[in-house]
Parts: sequence; C-alpha cells; structure tokens
Amino acid sequence: MATTTIDAQALKKLFLAGAANLEAKKEWINDLNVFPVPDGDTGTNMTLTIMSAAKEVNALENPTMENLSKAISGGSLRGARGNSGVILSQLLRGFTKVIREYKEIDSIILATACQKAVETAYKAVMKPKEGTILTVARGMADKVLELSTEISDLEELFDRVIKHGDAVLEQTPELLPVLKQAGVVDSGGQGLMQVMKGAHDALMGKEINYEAVGGSGGPSASSEISAQGTEEADIKFGYCTEFIVMLDKGYTPAKENEFKRYLESIGDSIVLVSDDEIVKVHVHTNHPGLAFEKGLTYGALTRMKVDNMREEHHERVIANASKIAAGESVDETVPEAEPAPAQPAAEEIANKKYGFISVSAGEGLSEIFNSLGVDYIIEGGQTMNPSTEDMLNAIENVHADNIFIFPNNSNIILAAQQAQSIVEDKKIIVVPTKTVPQGITAMIAYSEDEEPEANLQNMNAEIANVKSGSVTYAVRDTEIDDKEIKQGDIMGIGDKTILSVGSDINEVTKSMISELIDGDSELVSIYYGSEITQEDADSLAAAVGEEYPDVDVEVNYGGQPIYYYLLSVE
Repeated sequence: MATTTIDAQALKKLFLAGAANLEAKKEWINDLNVFPVPDGDTGTNMTLTIMSAAKEVNALENPTMENLSKAISGGSLRGARGNSGVILSQLLRGFTKVIREYKEIDSIILATACQKAVETAYKAVMKPKEGTILTVARGMADKVLELSTEISDLEELFDRVIKHGDAVLEQTPELLPVLKQAGVVDSGGQGLMQVMKGAHDALMGKEINYEAVGGSGGPSASSEISAQGTEEADIKFGYCTEFIVMLDKGYTPAKENEFKRYLESIGDSIVLVSDDEIVKVHVHTNHPGLAFEKGLTYGALTRMKVDNMREEHHERVIANASKIAAGESVDETVPEAEPAPAQPAAEEIANKKYGFISVSAGEGLSEIFNSLGVDYIIEGGQTMNPSTEDMLNAIENVHADNIFIFPNNSNIILAAQQAQSIVEDKKIIVVPTKTVPQGITAMIAYSEDEEPEANLQNMNAEIANVKSGSVTYAVRDTEIDDKEIKQGDIMGIGDKTILSVGSDINEVTKSMISELIDGDSELVSIYYGSEITQEDADSLAAAVGEEYPDVDVEVNYGGQPIYYYLLSVE
C-alpha cells in the first residue's frame, strides 16, 4: 500500500532516524575532510547540530506539525556549529516554516518545503559555493519539485530523490577542484545524504536504533565558556534565573517590550534573546517563579535553571574561612575582613560601550586575548567548533552596547553570524577572523575612541596584512597542490593551501615561514602548542631570526592542542 502522506508522529520518527544515521556515520564523514588534518570535523559538527534538535524532538510525547517544527528549527538553530552545521540548521529552518501550517505532508507540500529549505540556506551564506552541501540540497529539492506532480507515493519519491542526491554528490568534485584533487566528495553533502537515507529507512519500515537520540539527547552541544570578572559581594537579587520560551503565540515587538518591562519590575541583569520561535531569558530576581509564570504566557518553557547566588557566595565565604584557619591562601574574590565595595549595578555595566568575545583553544592563547581586553573566551576552535548557543550565552554575559566577536576560524564565522542575526538588544559585530593570529591582530587594532564601524574597518584592514600558518600532522595519505602526503607527515598549512611537508617539525615550520615571508615582512609571531617545549620554540625562533635578520621574531606560549605551532607574518 502506497504511503501518500506523513503526519507529525511519522515525521518525528523520520527525523530521529535521520539523526541516528548521521551520528552513526559521523567519523566516516569526518574522514572526507579535504585537508588530512586531525581536526576534520564536518561529521561531528553536523551531528551535534542535529542532536540538539533531536533532543527536543524526542521529548515530544504528542507531536503536532507546529510543535515538531519548533523543536526541529529551534533546537538545530541553537546547536548549530561549523559551516556545515549552520547550513543544515538553515535547511531545517526553511523546511519547517512550510510544514508547520499543515497536519500532514504530501508530495506537493514536501516540494514546497524543500524549495523553501534551499532558499533559506542559500540566503544564510554570504558567498555560496557550488560543490557543497548547498548544491546537493538544491539538486534534491529540484528533483522533488519535478516529480511531485507525477508521484504521490512518498516511498517511491524518496527513493528517486535520494538516488538523484547521490548523483549530485558524486559531481561535487567537478564543481570544486580542491575536492577532485583530494579524491573526495563534499563532506557536508555526504552528511545531508546520510540524514535523508536514515529518514528513508524509517519510511520504509526498517528497524532503527534510536539509542543515539534517546532521552539524554546524545552528545552535549555546549562548549564551556570562561569569563573574566568578579562576583558581587552585595547581592540584591539572589536567584540567577535562565529559561527558554518555545513560542506558541504571537510574539510581537510590543510583547517583547512588555516582557522586558515585567522582568525589570522583579529583577535586574536582564537579557532577552529572541527569534520567531524561541525567547532565551536571563534575569537576576528574588522570585524565579514569577519569571517562569510570565514566560508561560508566551509559550512552553524549557532549559529552566535557577542558581542561588547568595548560597554560592556563602559557601565560598565558609570555604575561605576554613582555609584561613588552616593557614592556607584564600580565594581573592571574597574579602577576608571588611566587605569590598559593591560592584557596579547591572544597569551601569550595560552602559559599557564595547565588549569583546573571542574563540580560543589553549590556555596561553586565552591569556593573550584576556590581556588584550577580551571579556569572554569561548573554549573551542580547531578541534571543537562552538555552537550558535555558545555564542548567545557569551553575548548574554558581556554587558556592553557593542560586542565584537572574533571567531578565529573560518568554520566558526557562520555560527557567530547566526547568533548576530538573533540578538536584538545589543549591536553584535562579527569580525571575520579565520585564524588566531588574525584575532590577536584585530584586537590590537581596536581603538576606544573610534565608533564601531570605524573599528571594524580598521580591524579588517589590519587582518588583510596578516599571513597565517599552522603546523600539524597528516591523518591519511592524499595529494594536494602537487604535494604527496603520507599519514604521519608533518604539514605546514597557510591561509589557503599546504605550503610545506616533511618529517621534521622545525624544518617544515621554517620551510613554511620562507613561503610566507617577503620583502615587506617585518614581524613573525610564533605561538607554540602543548606538545612543544619553550626550549624548542626558542631554538626555532633563533634560527628564523638568523635567516631573516631584518625581521623581528616573537615567541609566545599558546598551549593549543593538535597544532605544534601557530604563527603569523606581518
């Protein structure tokens, strides 16, 4: 018997099956990374993105198209990480914008939803590239549109569309030469195909292992965020209250202002981040229940969290008193005798003109960013791309009217831009830094006296003068730019391609630097990783200085994993 429609309960199964199949294939997808570096992460990023949505979908006991659409769209939006994950979230966002209006999906509605998905995803990327996940998505969407008036049986339609998607995927190396050279298809496109194939298996009635998308929601989609700052000794409002409202009623700008005014009447340190499906709330109050009650007037609540700040403060005081009695040093954030003067009120903090958020991996790099004035460090980078929600959490905790974000990785820029598009109560400026050295240069270029636009212009101008390099090892055999690479080889990677290959870390690094230095170069900055000793780094710097006597060479501890050296030439 033909399957001509899919209801919400069936779509829930299809979505979870697609997520489970992607999770099962993520390492295989990671291995499709063009550069054979140990941080190939497309499969991981896409999996964490869809698992964020799967957790919310799995929690729906009585799914409707409307609440299912919100769970898929909102969950993937917040969990999106990496370019592939952000694009996947936008495909799901566009798809659910259409289906939420119906009780069942047939071939015609499916075609409309797929077209909307592709349109939404293409709009989210500033410079879309063909030969990527976008190409595969558009190929399948166009095939659905072509067949939707001829085929009403969704099982047959899915089968035909997936075969076409595989054919489009096989053509991606012809559209992106770097894929052809590496001998791989696009990893993001392959990830999308695995989602589709998992959904198709569920549609055909195959038994699916849903353990990966169980109640725990699979892998955590949150990166840790570390902050600089001090705790207030005098706490006016005792409960740090956070929650998300899954909107199910009309949420207009007037209602948002009403919500803010109410929260202001019961607390302070208020942050509201909203889009058309969710509102994320942060407030310090003495009455968390009142905040929850007000939130319920706009929709269902999730991710509710209440911390007793007075209790935490009290426990720290007791702990420090015990240390004093034992003759130990105490936590300096709590005074030993008289209370320290109260910190500025949240309203005053919010009036700070500029704030800064930087992505960083490695304690040395984080210390450098902090010393330059960065307010919050998002732990992540090459080996773990932060999600959109990580960006939103950081933005919540930086009390400034204008906040600059330094992604420091080309694969994190889209997630930062997605967070930028959601936040309305602060001006978010994403500086398109693709490497850590670019982020450091951009921060140095900041001027307190300049307006935001002028600062961004100055930062971009300085970034353009930075040539970046990184040194790591190859995880597989391949050939790129006429360089034959064997598993275990050391690679020196520039901004666009691999510059040097060999077996010795120092020799490869020096060879890469020789490719980056020209007659205008004045400074080489070297940041050594967790596996390199300072003695080795100093020795490398001395050799570089001897070879290029007119160029200054700086050495800094970065502490980054995976990459032996990060460096810049300016």
